[in-house]
Amino acid sequence: MAERGIDISQEFPKPWTDEVVRAADVVVTIGCGDACPVFPGTRYENWDLDDPAGLDTVGVRPIRDEIERRVRRLLDDLHVPTTQ
Repeated sequence: MAERGIDISQEFPKPWTDEVVRAADVVVTIGCGDACPVFPGTRYENWDLDDPAGLDTVGVRPIRDEIERRVRRLLDDLHVPTTQ
């Protein structure tokens, strides 16, 4: 992510509460399976992506780029303006 000018060095996974999920318009899961709660009126998308654990930078780039493509497509679907 540093290659894209994004510092995630202080980031870590954060669990979502039911209240956060209920308030969301769209919830994107990555391999959540049956463990994720489902609430009526919320759009859910499961993105099947390779796990980057243990990969070097070269191996992670295609996964990062695929996530970017999917996020940009989702933002376009939601009519959210982007800077790029």
